[in-house]
Amino acid sequence: MTTNEAHGAAEESLLHGPRVDDGFHVFDTTLRDGAQREGINLTVADKLTIARHLDEFGVGFIEGGWPGANPRDTEFFARARHEITFRNAQLVAFGATRRAGGKAAEDPQVRALVESGAPVITLVAKAHDRHVELALRTTLEENLEMVRDTVSHLREQGRRVFLDCEHFFDGYKANPEYAKAVVRAASEAGADVVILCDTNGGMLPAQIHAVVATVLADTGARLGIHAQDDTGCAVANTLAAVDAGATHVQCTANGYGERVGNANLFPVVAALELKYGKRVLPQGALAEMTRISHAIAEVVNLAPSTHQPYVGYSAFAHKAGLHASAIKVDPDLYQHIDPGLVGNHIRMLVSDMAGRASIELKGKELGVDLGDDREVVARVVERVKARELEGYTYEAADASFELLLRDEVEGGPRDYFRIESYQAIVETREDGTHANGATVKFWVGQERLIVSAEGNGPVNAIDSALLQGLERFYPQVAKFELVDYKVRTLEGKHGTASTTRVLITTTDGAAEWTTVGAGPNVIAASWEALQDAYTYGLLRAGAEPRR
Repeated sequence: MTTNEAHGAAEESLLHGPRVDDGFHVFDTTLRDGAQREGINLTVADKLTIARHLDEFGVGFIEGGWPGANPRDTEFFARARHEITFRNAQLVAFGATRRAGGKAAEDPQVRALVESGAPVITLVAKAHDRHVELALRTTLEENLEMVRDTVSHLREQGRRVFLDCEHFFDGYKANPEYAKAVVRAASEAGADVVILCDTNGGMLPAQIHAVVATVLADTGARLGIHAQDDTGCAVANTLAAVDAGATHVQCTANGYGERVGNANLFPVVAALELKYGKRVLPQGALAEMTRISHAIAEVVNLAPSTHQPYVGYSAFAHKAGLHASAIKVDPDLYQHIDPGLVGNHIRMLVSDMAGRASIELKGKELGVDLGDDREVVARVVERVKARELEGYTYEAADASFELLLRDEVEGGPRDYFRIESYQAIVETREDGTHANGATVKFWVGQERLIVSAEGNGPVNAIDSALLQGLERFYPQVAKFELVDYKVRTLEGKHGTASTTRVLITTTDGAAEWTTVGAGPNVIAASWEALQDAYTYGLLRAGAEPRR
């Protein structure tokens, strides 16, 4: 049996995970490299959940961590073997080559990699001569032997091996022949892919392309790319490596990673599928990309980046009136792809830059039929511009804009309640404690209500009073909950006078909506946003106004 046949037989014997298409690898390292981002601290349960999302998305390899290096990663591999049935991905364990002067077969860290049960092992090795001598404190030849010994030992154990050449590009600058010698040592020992790592993230696309092309020609090894984003070029560097012949890309979900992060999995995959025409995901998986991106963001407890390419909330948002006019004719005029291909959607933003087309498209998006009434559209445009001068903003407050739109189209808002007055009191006691109360007087139909309530702040007290009164007539409001509250003080135009803007996000458990208020102080602005929040929620719930 030839060496290649032996390697193939060993791969066929692996018990865990499906076989993956070997033509091109999408390798995700969110659970290891991505978890090194400041502010991310994943539990084992978190890692299992993210692994399921990544497998559903269809990546070929999921690097789960470093078994043996810490109890959490060791537990993850033990649980993943029994708790996850991978449909698309193979699980990968990460570790280092054996220690200098030892033997791979006797190295406890290497043994932990085998015992993890992962069918694929990624080894990290030094490819920069100064790192070998200063960090590992060994000779250049011994480092090469550490690579050969560890790779060949893991192959003998029936494991597929990838090798990460740490600091490869910096090492190539300093000593290109030695950097290439590390690549050859790994490939000749049986590593399926040798990954060139821009560990410090300092390279630019043209540099990446030139080095990858040269190393590929000089070594004949199968090459991959691992790019950090310190110059903001990680995605571009990854694609430059692909252009130069790399057939294995290492990325993290949403670009999570140490310092400023890694190559972002989602724009890399979208570019490969939509721009390069490479099928790297299962059929239909690309349309799940936005959902998967946001789901992983929820698990790591970081707000999804609204301006992230392809999957961001603003990725296909259009504000300028000129853009809107063109999009009304053909959406492709101002969009590089159909948002639906990646599970996203077009959004029209309404602001003082809005023109007729913006309003018409936004009305269509919100389900409000403007027909061909140019006078109504003109009134809405002028009203929006006037309101923005007063401090309102409708870009992030679709619910308030829909109420404004219905006011113009339908001749007035739904009259669920009418406010007579409200009062908020903040009491500061001698002992330093505080009490907050509010009284709201309002009408529901023909009935006048006076409701008082306390809260953990004046706005919360007003909200509680309004909720208590409305619940008697509209039981739907019992589900309403304020989930986000933002205050911004706008620069004053006359002396010290200023305007306060408040954005409130409310949920009924099934959806969220955002409303805006503006006024001379935070209470007045909050009151306006609260009125819109309840009005829109009742409208959404299909409630009929009391007469």
